[in-house]
Amino acid sequence: MPRDLILAPSILSADFARLADEIAEVEPVVQWLHVDVMDGHYVPNLTIGPAVVEHLRKATSLPFDTHLMITDPRTYAPQFVAAGSESVTFHPEVDDDPLDLIDRLHEMGADVGVSIKPAHPLSMVEELLPHIDLLLVMSVEPGFGGQSFMPEVLPKVTEAAAWRDANGGTFRIEIDGGIGVETVGQAVAAGVDTFVAGSAIFGTPDRIAAAEAILAAAHAARPSG
Repeated sequence: MPRDLILAPSILSADFARLADEIAEVEPVVQWLHVDVMDGHYVPNLTIGPAVVEHLRKATSLPFDTHLMITDPRTYAPQFVAAGSESVTFHPEVDDDPLDLIDRLHEMGADVGVSIKPAHPLSMVEELLPHIDLLLVMSVEPGFGGQSFMPEVLPKVTEAAAWRDANGGTFRIEIDGGIGVETVGQAVAAGVDTFVAGSAIFGTPDRIAAAEAILAAAHAARPSG
């Protein structure tokens, strides 16, 4: 059974002075909200903490898909769950025991994902795949919005989808970086079912139309059957 396609706009590209209004504008047509968390260490940018998620949780019922680009997910991932993030994704190479962290977050009631950078092979996280709810394949270098899509990561998506089919995996496959109307079809054709878009939505005057166009392109690219 094909998984529903999910569009998760990244609030990193929204107007931080009016985040609640920005979220309300896209809420009617999107399924999740993507929250990019950066600590200035794992990546050279600094964004938001759990307090912002806690306040935004009061403004929307959309699930928060929170991506931790930080060096200490063991400390902060539980804080984001407590603040209202339904799903938390981290980069496992920064933690000494990522499976233990996955189990801990599951015990808190959250979905858990792991992410791989463009240069990282799928084998780097293969032992974690049976335990996660989401695999995030980065299609840009993590750290800044507005970068160009890297199609060379798509073979990893196809590899992950094949692994999932062969091993009875249940995780979603998400892609983040340079996703818009022109690129989402390539990602979906490769096996992506969840896609993050930032500037392609919040960088346009009509966010509803932009989101609908990305979703339409994604559905058009989905293999039949």
